[in-house]
Amino acid sequence: MKYKNIFITGSSSGIGLATALKFNIEGYRLILCARKIEKLTPLIKKIKVPYHILIFDVSKKDEVFKSVKSLPKEFSKIDILINNAGNAHGLEKSNECEIDDWDNMVDSNLKGLLYVTKSIVESMVSNRAGHIINVGSIAAKEAYPKGNVYCATKAAVDKFTEGLRIDLNEYNIKVGAIHPGLVNTNFSTVRFKGDKKRADLVYNGLTPLLGKDIADIIFFMVECPCHVNISDITVLPTAQANTYVLNKQKN
Repeated sequence: MKYKNIFITGSSSGIGLATALKFNIEGYRLILCARKIEKLTPLIKKIKVPYHILIFDVSKKDEVFKSVKSLPKEFSKIDILINNAGNAHGLEKSNECEIDDWDNMVDSNLKGLLYVTKSIVESMVSNRAGHIINVGSIAAKEAYPKGNVYCATKAAVDKFTEGLRIDLNEYNIKVGAIHPGLVNTNFSTVRFKGDKKRADLVYNGLTPLLGKDIADIIFFMVECPCHVNISDITVLPTAQANTYVLNKQKN
């Protein structure tokens, strides 16, 4: 599996960053995607393998297709796609949410993933080989209070993943998804619009997952033998039973 090209969206932070670092260590060639070049600077300093940078917003269809078409020849054959980009915006009841937050989540979590997949999958079909892993959420499996549209986007990704796996089965393309529970990244900070204090309260009293934990599992999924496809995996911190049952310890 070494020397293959792996395309990672949202690679400047969180799970995407950890995944890029993991595959760098293992000798894969990296296609690093983010919205801003400066956010990739800390990662680039650590990369030891051949890499290429693409700067685009997954929610902008034209940007996605133009960026993928611009790949130089040595990176044009994408062997593995990690659809990781996406965010949560706001945590309010459906009747209290800002419609812009809903639009942002649908555009990035769902439509962005569809655009990136479409821009790449046809070449995988031509090559009759490839591996697509969608980074979802436990929210895809069950809704939680005030999660409304975020949960809906992740559930849609879950079903798209299933349908994609069926469609691509005849072309020898693996398709799978990983659905994490609480992961200590900048996820909650973005959700609460920069309110770090409120974001930190999400993880207080328990040991959450780390981006590295998810990266290690993604690597395991990719490294499985050719006849093995891990189609769906849910991973939670030990202190989390489902989307809203948490065993938090008092300090």
